Amino acid sequence: MKFGHKVIDGRDAADKMLSVLKEEVDSIRARGWQPSLASITVGDVDEVKLYVRNQKRFAARIGIEFEERQFASSISETELRAAIATMNVDPRVTGIIIQRPVPDHISIRSLQETIHPFKDVEGMHPSSIGKIVYGSPEMGPCTAMAAVHLLKSTGVELEGLEVCVVGHSEIVGKPIAFLLMAEGATVTVCHHMTRSVANHSLKADVVFVAVGRPGLITGDMIKPGSIIIDIGINQVSDPDGKTKVVGDADFESCAEVADWITPVPGGVGPMTVAHLMKNAVNGVNRQSGYYEDLLGQNTLTPT
Repeated sequence: MKFGHKVIDGRDAADKMLSVLKEEVDSIRARGWQPSLASITVGDVDEVKLYVRNQKRFAARIGIEFEERQFASSISETELRAAIATMNVDPRVTGIIIQRPVPDHISIRSLQETIHPFKDVEGMHPSSIGKIVYGSPEMGPCTAMAAVHLLKSTGVELEGLEVCVVGHSEIVGKPIAFLLMAEGATVTVCHHMTRSVANHSLKADVVFVAVGRPGLITGDMIKPGSIIIDIGINQVSDPDGKTKVVGDADFESCAEVADWITPVPGGVGPMTVAHLMKNAVNGVNRQSGYYEDLLGQNTLTPT
């Protein structure tokens, strides 16, 4: 069965965004600024290596320097925060990424709060999250921004749209809800205490799902003509023992009912990295704008 007319191609959307960002980076570099990302990894985690490779590859495509900084899993939170504080004042670093997971003895929230908002390319500093609430997300959480971007790419009118968000994390579910409310959508957020997700998802024009449970949303849980934005990334094994990556929605049954659906992989994932690069560009623009304002020659503005 062919689903081509229903698939939201995240790779294509990411390529288009990167083409625009490359021109911006070229312009920024011509003005004497070099965008540069510092990637922080704590310990040795296999899945992190894939994320880092993808981020490094996207950065290279648009002219952003990318440096991996590896820390031992035994490092203390205080030591790591001190390292981040040093990067905050280093003009050679214009953006900081904290790769997840980190060891249990380290608070990821504390690390995120340590990053200067101008260098918060993941969009997870409290001030970045707060700007979403006030409707001005200059550097919002990358996955949430990517998911909403792909919804918009379908051309659907957001005002008055009925949306069901399954998952209420601080970095995905909640930001998506605020982003869409700012666009005039009516949003219901489901979580692990919701009695019946289907009661809500069946009423929705759009269902976002991000909980880390493969096949949670099935075709009988959505209404005909709806849009499914699947943010889940899960590794499952088939009867032969081979592993594959799937989302939180059962793709085949949902594609039979929905007008549009994001694939996994190839949907929200590539756009998330593209939005990371967009935040990196906006971060440089904010930094350069700040310093050029001091000199009375501000020429760069966030996109």
